[in-house]
Amino acid sequence: MAEDKPDVAWRVIGGLVGLVTAWAARKLLGFVWVKATGKEPPVDTDSPEVSLGEAIGYAVLMGVGMSVAQIVVNRTAKKRYDAWKAVKQVTPEH
Repeated sequence: MAEDKPDVAWRVIGGLVGLVTAWAARKLLGFVWVKATGKEPPVDTDSPEVSLGEAIGYAVLMGVGMSVAQIVVNRTAKKRYDAWKAVKQVTPEH
């Protein structure tokens, strides 16, 4: 039953990975937006100065892009952590 609880190390690592991923994905998606539209990303999508199409397009890009980035990075990090943990359990500590 103790195996069902996520260990503290993974929770900390997962949290840090999530923060870094969100920051990096936001920067990358902003860059993609500028290259695709030639305009800076909208700061306030609720502003009447931002067209509805632009606001929706940006929301879709950010929502899908952030979700995909989180899934890929979290899965990769978890696989690497589990592999490291398995090696650590096999190797006796001195």
